[in-house]
Amino acid sequence: MWKRLRLWIDQRFETEFFIEFLKKKKVPYGKGWYWYYFGGITLFLFLVQVLSGILLLLYYKASADSAYESIRFIMSQVKFGWLVRSIHSWAANLMILAAFIHMFSVFFLKAYRKPREMTWVTGAVLLLLGMGFGFSGYLLPWNELSYFATKVGTDIIGVIPLVGKGIMTLLRGSEEVTGATLPRFYGIHVAVLPLVFTLILAIHLVFVQIQGMSEPRGWDTLPEEKKVYIPFFPNFILRDLLLWLIVFNILAVLAVIFPWELGQKADLFAPAPAGIKPEWYFIFMFQTLKYIPPTILFIDGELLGIITFGIGGLFWLLIPFLDTTAEGTTRARLIKYGGIFILAFIVIMTIVGWLL
Repeated sequence: MWKRLRLWIDQRFETEFFIEFLKKKKVPYGKGWYWYYFGGITLFLFLVQVLSGILLLLYYKASADSAYESIRFIMSQVKFGWLVRSIHSWAANLMILAAFIHMFSVFFLKAYRKPREMTWVTGAVLLLLGMGFGFSGYLLPWNELSYFATKVGTDIIGVIPLVGKGIMTLLRGSEEVTGATLPRFYGIHVAVLPLVFTLILAIHLVFVQIQGMSEPRGWDTLPEEKKVYIPFFPNFILRDLLLWLIVFNILAVLAVIFPWELGQKADLFAPAPAGIKPEWYFIFMFQTLKYIPPTILFIDGELLGIITFGIGGLFWLLIPFLDTTAEGTTRARLIKYGGIFILAFIVIMTIVGWLL
């Protein structure tokens, strides 16, 4: 029966080509092979986000009058609603963490070099969109912390020259964060970002499948008899699925032992609570802006900080097109040390911002 079903499908959709492609596809098994799996972990956590998000949408109401109450209903009245919400929140944070690890592993393994420049670019865009998911979804519970964090975040966006004020007003729906802001963030979170993210993700995965996994550094100097490959299907996929199962267990343990709290409902007329902070993956930027003086050479300090982050982000996006020289050259070393500095800066500023 299985053979007849497979034949029926293949006659209509020509799947034999795809199956043969998977059988012939191989993955280099050398130094740093374990870093290959973080891309798959990021994908898995995104799928968990989609599934848990759909379940939450069944009960969530995107209005200032009922958003907080709908989530409280989910957590207290809906069976396992608190667990689904905790899984959704934890998966969001773990997805960003896995994406950061995946990005820096690609950087230090030089896996962005020709012909994988656009794979790197699409991956960087996906990380940016993932952080956008976190920023837009943070407001949806309409609690005290999310309201004021969104206010601070959109204020920072408003500082961007020329377009900042327009983007801020577009996001907020007015000059301030009000009840009109919530439906906009909801629409961005469940419609705009998923559409764009899915499109870029599909392109990214097609690039990865066509170009294959990058070979470890120094692979080209090894004799052929010392190069080891493992079949992509089923060996690599089975390992990926096993790792997905482990990650899901970690996610479930975190969701059960450390359930995501709801906090107090947002009060637009109350003062901001002391020590308010954004999500951890924004803390390094938030903390840096706090250390910049109000003015530097007659330039607004916050504006200068945002411009610096923008230039740094553009540099990071264009790394494959900048690092085109051989290993050991001055440019290659500068880019490597630049990546080490960026990683150290993000880690240190995140820790400092979290502790202070």
